[in-house]
Amino acid sequence: MEAAFKNQWQLLNQSQPITFAPVIPVTMKQFNVPIIYRSPLITAVKNKRKAADKMKKDFTPTLLDFGNLHIYVARHFGFCYGVENAIDIAFKTIEENVGKRIFLLSEMIHNPQVNADLQDRGVQFLQDTHGNQLVPFENLTSDDVVIIPAFGTTLAIEEKLNAIGIQTAQYNTTCPFVEKVWNRSEQIAKKNYTVIVHGKPSHEETRATFSHAAANTPTVVVNNMKEAFALGKYISGEKNAAEFYTEFADRYSEGFDASRHFERIGVVNQTTMLASDTQAIADYLKQAMIDTHQLTENNLEERFAETRDTLCYATNDNQSAVYGLLETTAHLAIVVGGYNSSNTSHLVELCEKKLPTYYIDSADKIMSANQIVHFNFHTKQELITNDFLPNSSPIKILITSGASCPDVIVENVIEKLLSVTGASTSIEAVMELL
Repeated sequence: MEAAFKNQWQLLNQSQPITFAPVIPVTMKQFNVPIIYRSPLITAVKNKRKAADKMKKDFTPTLLDFGNLHIYVARHFGFCYGVENAIDIAFKTIEENVGKRIFLLSEMIHNPQVNADLQDRGVQFLQDTHGNQLVPFENLTSDDVVIIPAFGTTLAIEEKLNAIGIQTAQYNTTCPFVEKVWNRSEQIAKKNYTVIVHGKPSHEETRATFSHAAANTPTVVVNNMKEAFALGKYISGEKNAAEFYTEFADRYSEGFDASRHFERIGVVNQTTMLASDTQAIADYLKQAMIDTHQLTENNLEERFAETRDTLCYATNDNQSAVYGLLETTAHLAIVVGGYNSSNTSHLVELCEKKLPTYYIDSADKIMSANQIVHFNFHTKQELITNDFLPNSSPIKILITSGASCPDVIVENVIEKLLSVTGASTSIEAVMELL
């Protein structure tokens, strides 16, 4: 079974996007996002596409023709609902609490510019992105303000802050779609399912989701398909349950019993993972349950909970838009976003399967027409590539960005590309044609 699923997983990652049918609010709330993050060009592009495609069924990119430079912009990219909500709350909190000490539990979102802007306004971080303490909780008082980031936080940290007298609910920017995963976990926990979280173990959102799920039911974190295959062997009994505690050290909840707690399972996710990976993991573990317990579609629910609706709509849209983007013939792709952004790294992962891809966090990383500084998220290192632009006319570049990247940064990248290539058409001229 494992070999068959490896082949299926590879096909999923090479084909069309996976649709998870996430639930979207009927009316999307409008947020007050500072104008410094807006872009006249990108706003015009998005408004044009929205007007022509209200149901979001067209994932083809938008061509910006600058003469000797053709830029293809993804159908969906940039700030999502949860990010705009977090930024709106954070900046309002600063305005409403003049003279008070304001802390962010950790990075607001995974974007260096936004986090730097908040720090410039006096906001301090209590922890880094890995959960290491920067300011001891003991230094806080009940008069301080603590903002919970969009990723959410653990129940243990909430309890610590509340014990000090800090009301975490008042300035909580947790994304509603993250909370939706928590709620789904609680629902299946009530039916005695063990929760399998597909996520990066060190990511803030995964730590928060694990905490909320583990408060209600046995919980395990699975990072990738390889770990899902390993988990399947404990479900089937192929591996001794005693080995589980070493192989999945620090990935399971207190009191987890590998000999009993795989009898009923459900899979939820860190909302920014690749949809195809989440589907493949869920399908593999479901098949493991079917084979182990000789289930049919009629009694599958006795052992496996269906949770396909927990993927974030923005993650799904952005990944689908990249599949559409990659249908265009181009010389290279540029993906813009914070280097510790999970959702951005997955867009890079999709692009680099098809063509040379450069992951940058600002326009400054484009040094010239001959040199770019970019991030290798596999090795966690910045690299310098020379002669990254082809000697062609027109040069064709695909561009997208992560859900925590301000549109203005994307426009800055486009402006820098126009500058280094000596593009023959201006942004203003292209905007008039939109």
